[in-house]
Amino acid sequence: MADVVETLKRIEAHKDVIGIIVVNAEGIPIRSTLDNSNTRRYAEPLRQIAMMARSTVRDIDPQNDLRFLRIRTKDYQILVAVDNDFLLITIQMPSK
Repeated sequence: MADVVETLKRIEAHKDVIGIIVVNAEGIPIRSTLDNSNTRRYAEPLRQIAMMARSTVRDIDPQNDLRFLRIRTKDYQILVAVDNDFLLITIQMPSK
């Protein structure tokens, strides 16, 4: 657990990172650096998008699986690391 906390702190220390959310397999945020409102605003929709993307990857190639998803908007870049037990969501300002 100490390794996980250290890794999250290291990610959060990057200058462009706005927040980090860890979501369990049921879609419940278990750790977040954002307030509750923003955590809920990002967690469930991003879990749904990640599961749809994972399903699409498996439809294309049943031997393959989604590991990482990057979403870039005008204002933010959202990085989602996908695992069977959790999602790690990082929200950051896009690089110029």
